[in-house]
Amino acid sequence: MLKLAVFDCDGTLVDSQFAINACMADAFASVGFPKPDIADVRRVVGLPLVQAIEIIADIPDAPAQEMAAAYSKSWTELRAKGELAEPIFDGIVDVLDALSAQEWVLGVATGKSMRGLKATLDHHQLGSYFQTLQTADKARGKPDPQMLEFAMTETGANPYETVMIGDTTYDIEMAKAIGVKTIGVSWGYHAPEDLKSAGASFIVHSAGELGALLNSKEGIFS
Repeated sequence: MLKLAVFDCDGTLVDSQFAINACMADAFASVGFPKPDIADVRRVVGLPLVQAIEIIADIPDAPAQEMAAAYSKSWTELRAKGELAEPIFDGIVDVLDALSAQEWVLGVATGKSMRGLKATLDHHQLGSYFQTLQTADKARGKPDPQMLEFAMTETGANPYETVMIGDTTYDIEMAKAIGVKTIGVSWGYHAPEDLKSAGASFIVHSAGELGALLNSKEGIFS
C-alpha cells in the first residue's frame, strides 16, 4: 500500500514565528497601520497571505495586496541579509529519514509561495525528501482541499493512504474535507485543544512521538 505523508511547513517543519511576526509588522507599517498583535498573527498562520492580512487588519478596503507585497519584500530582505530565522524543529530530520527508509512518499502543503517554500527547504537541505510540493500560489489556499488533491494526484495516492500533518486548524479542516486522516502537532501555532476540536485524528507533542505513530505496527490507517 502506498503511504503518503503531507506536511505543513511553518509551525510543523520549521519555526518561523519570529520571521512571520517581523514581516507582518513591516507590512502593517508600510501603510501606516499599527503593529498587529502577535496572538492575531498566530491565528492566521497557514492561510494565504492576502487573506491572512485581511483578517488581521479587519478594516474594510484595507490595502491587503499592497501590504502583502511589503511583507514579501521584508521576507526577501531578511533572507538576503542572513537574518531570516526559520530553525527546523528538533527531531524533524530524524522523522523524515525514518519515513523515507520505510518507503513513505512525502509531500508539503503550505500557505507559502513556491519560491518561499523552496528557499526554506534548500536552506535546511530538505528538498530531496519530498516528492510533491503544493503551495498557495499554485492552488487554492487552506482550508480548501485542493492542495491535498493535487498532492494525491501527483503521487498516485488516495485519501485512505494519505495523512496530513500540521499545526493549525486549517490543516485539519483541509484534510477532513476529503476524508484524509490528520495528525495535529502541538509545537506550532494553534493550541492542541483547537486541533482536537477541529477533528484531528491524532495529536502528538514531539517529533519522536510523531515518528513512532507513523511507524507503529498498528499504523494510522488501521
